Amino acid sequence: MEVRYSPDPVRFSRMTNQEIRDNFLVETLFKPNTIEMVYSDVDRAILGSAVPAEKSLTLSTADELRAEFFCKRRELGVLNVGGEGAIDVDGQSFDLKKLECLYIGRGSREITFSSQNGSEPACFYLLSYPAHKEYPVKHAKIEDALQVHLGSKDTCNERTIYKYIHPDGIESCQLVMGFTEIAKGSVWNTMPPHLHPRRMEAYMYFDMSEENRVFHFMGKPDEMRHIAAADKQAIISPSWSIHSGAGTSGYRFCWGMGGENQDFNDMDHSGIEDFK
Repeated sequence: MEVRYSPDPVRFSRMTNQEIRDNFLVETLFKPNTIEMVYSDVDRAILGSAVPAEKSLTLSTADELRAEFFCKRRELGVLNVGGEGAIDVDGQSFDLKKLECLYIGRGSREITFSSQNGSEPACFYLLSYPAHKEYPVKHAKIEDALQVHLGSKDTCNERTIYKYIHPDGIESCQLVMGFTEIAKGSVWNTMPPHLHPRRMEAYMYFDMSEENRVFHFMGKPDEMRHIAAADKQAIISPSWSIHSGAGTSGYRFCWGMGGENQDFNDMDHSGIEDFK
């Protein structure tokens, strides 16, 4: 498990492009037959992936957690962005097609990932936060998600938000999770951007071709930087940073938040005139 310590806004303003990438961009996800994990000190979030191609993969604990098993004091959200697969949780099996979600609550001991077809393996994106209470394991299909349509063609940000783990959907302690689909012809996500002073957020961009990128903008509104993110790469977004992006093609991204509350609309908006 890789451990990352987030810079503060003062240090961020002095960082090179490569230093920003090294600190906030997660490029190592979705390796076949591997479970990858990145532990961030921002709200103690863990971003990860599991790609069971030729073999099943079992989620184990790590020295950094000092726990008997991974979910002893944690909850876990999983979004499948690949082929059909399954997740076994303490003997109970859940089949997940692409874009389906599974919530795994605190206290779950045995978690195993598998694919229906090893040549087209499932690609499970993982996001975990500490939890203070047990909630049941729950599977959600795309038709179960709460859909919210935002933006417009005129501002090139027409999109649909699919909410899976949230107070009116799958219950959790602090994890809020879903994905956003950019409409054909639009490029912007979350424009105009905003801050989450009471929460951090993680973005994982996917469903882009190899040659395309999303230019993700972060930083304080009056001192922004960018990260060019490729397919299936994730970005750690601390509470003091905006988070917005524009793609060179269509794309989706999985968003997840944890922190002080679970209110999706708890945002401090910024005006376009504030961006520098």
